[in-house]
Amino acid sequence: MKNIINLIVEENSHKLRIDTFISQKCSEISRTRIKNLIINRKIKINGKIIDTPSKKITNGDSITFELTEPQKTSLKPFNFNLDIIYQDNDLIVINKPAGISMHPGPGNYDNTIVNALINYNNIKLSSIGDELRPGIIHRIDKDTSGLVVIAKNNLSHEKISKQFSKHSIDRVYNALVWGKLRPQTGNIETLITRSSKNRQLMDVSLIKGKKAITKYKTLKVFEGKTIPTLSLLECKLETGRTHQIRVHMNYKGNQIVGDKKYKKKYKKLKSINKKIDTLIINLQRQFLHAKILGFNHPKTGKKLYFESNLPNDLQKIINVLENSN
Repeated sequence: MKNIINLIVEENSHKLRIDTFISQKCSEISRTRIKNLIINRKIKINGKIIDTPSKKITNGDSITFELTEPQKTSLKPFNFNLDIIYQDNDLIVINKPAGISMHPGPGNYDNTIVNALINYNNIKLSSIGDELRPGIIHRIDKDTSGLVVIAKNNLSHEKISKQFSKHSIDRVYNALVWGKLRPQTGNIETLITRSSKNRQLMDVSLIKGKKAITKYKTLKVFEGKTIPTLSLLECKLETGRTHQIRVHMNYKGNQIVGDKKYKKKYKKLKSINKKIDTLIINLQRQFLHAKILGFNHPKTGKKLYFESNLPNDLQKIINVLENSN
């Protein structure tokens, strides 16, 4: 079913970005979907296709686009046992383990959370956005564990996406980092952009990128003759940029334990506790866990709040550190 949208730019909207203008005029459409429509060349200004979300509009411009259901793609079901925390007709919250990607992409089109979701016959997913990412509102990295919300229909997808855009979602992570943060509690506020040296990494920039804010609090410092100095943190995302916590901890010089991309070279201490040494060397993921997820239900408006304990591989490290402290 096609829905043709026609908008005329008024004088008070002169020189606005086109994505901002459409978002203001069509509040039911998420910024993410607007951006995807523009990038995929689905929007016209005065009959001419545009592909830049930052394109400035002029008084009297005619903006036209179609809202259609994205074409369904062939996704292969993946027999994977999902840890479902909550489910209703509109959404599903899962506790994602480390080691599995959220959605298909280059190098892995079959063994992802999306493939696992479509393997469940009674689960239907929203069709907004990329056809390889049905239901995906937000992501956590492959080697990060924790809570993720998935949309079962387009209305839920749009409304929850709006909450992410307004930064009204509660998102709290636990991280174990090298050393001590100074100060031990605070805010990290920077711009984050893609690294010029490695396009797979993100980096802090002084002049370009997207604003990123991480609130952090040191929960406990582990240090002693038989253990390296480590800090267990609680990090609250005020924004949700790619690799945000990992980039911010790297920026502070307190890289996350086990992070293979933003890594600190592990120097073995002569008198280190062998259990700690073995656990850190054998950790196949970064010590980062999405502990808390809170948002308003897309239909009822009721506040939903979920909490997830550290998985066994991470909790084991904390237990040994506490016994060695």
